[in-house]
Amino acid sequence: MENWDEIRTAFQVARLGTVSGAADVLGVHHATVIRHIDALERRLGTKLFQRHARGYTPTESGRDLLLVAQTTEEQFAQLSSRIKGQGETVSGELIVTAIGGMSKLLIPVLCSFQQTYPDVRVRFLTDMRVFRLDYGEAHVAIRAGSTPEEPDNVVQPLARIRTGLYAARSYVDRKGLPANEDSFFGHTFVGTDNEASRAPFYRWLKAKTQAEQFSFRGTEPAALELAVRAGIGIGFISAYLAENDPDLIEVLPPRPEWEGPLWLVTHVDLHRTRKVQAFLTHLKESAKGWTV
Repeated sequence: MENWDEIRTAFQVARLGTVSGAADVLGVHHATVIRHIDALERRLGTKLFQRHARGYTPTESGRDLLLVAQTTEEQFAQLSSRIKGQGETVSGELIVTAIGGMSKLLIPVLCSFQQTYPDVRVRFLTDMRVFRLDYGEAHVAIRAGSTPEEPDNVVQPLARIRTGLYAARSYVDRKGLPANEDSFFGHTFVGTDNEASRAPFYRWLKAKTQAEQFSFRGTEPAALELAVRAGIGIGFISAYLAENDPDLIEVLPPRPEWEGPLWLVTHVDLHRTRKVQAFLTHLKESAKGWTV
């Protein structure tokens, strides 16, 4: 196909479902979008979309074109990310993504790195979803749990997170402390709302309690920590966040079987670039002083 603009237009229409949405994304007039679609359908000799009052729905041929265009778009994104990382200076944008709840550890590291390399612009991204390094969404990812297994990623161990069971002083003043894990009856707990959570401490707590004992559930680690600190119930907090805090009382100390590994993940195409290597070295050196 000699006109990539037309294919890119069709891709956006298929993705968004409307001419106006595609026009906004592409920064063109809606008439240009319609003209591109009509020209592409004439060139291919088939209908790519069903037109209806709600917008445009891809036909079978349109879905085939969407898959090809999407793959091409992703390959362009990967190429762009590789080119951006090939510079010989430690400068430009550095995108780091991490699991929620890591800010207290990582922000000082990111700030000291930026002070060391003032030409670097740092973006720190956290989300419930996993950012795709192969799509160029980040240069470095810090992940927890089982070993990441995506192809073309370089995976290195970083640290292990120690987790204990804690209660706010206000909770203890109201309800007291359980003597041990066999005396949880009569106490309320804070836990994850994700039934598929693989966190070993949440699996352990689920086996030791009844569903009705959970007074608060959530999906965001920071929200669960705040709920424990507010005295809603007993819950798990990373030891580095709870230790030496006078407002938190340890119910059960961290156990080895509750620990979770942290992994440092980079894409093979960017792993050896000077910027990424400089940050990895800086992060590993900083992590030696972590007690997590």
